Amino acid sequence: QVQLVESGGGLVQAGGSLRLSCAASGRTASTYAMGWFRQAPGKEREFVASITWDGNTIGYTGSVKGRFIIARDNAKNTVYLRMNSLKPEDTAVYYCAGRTTSGEYVYWGQGTQVTVSS
Repeated sequence: QVQLVESGGGLVQAGGSLRLSCAASGRTASTYAMGWFRQAPGKEREFVASITWDGNTIGYTGSVKGRFIIARDNAKNTVYLRMNSLKPEDTAVYYCAGRTTSGEYVYWGQGTQVTVSS
């Protein structure tokens, strides 16, 4: 099993920045990539960004490209999501997830709330 704990959410004004962290523990070797997802009220959960633990493959959804940066610190088993130029539409609960070689995100954190005020 892999445990994921997110932190760093909060309330920020539009145009501001936040950095989310996701600390992984347990059998982290069973994952080869980590992702961030978000779910806004009344909407389905959506993919935000992902990164492999070797850092060679990074992906973003179109709406955050150029504003968000995903990074990892292997020594700390931690993945970060730096969010810049935040917009009210970025308001959501942000979840960290671990992907196994099956290609599926199997492990999920409890989520952290990000609220962007206009």
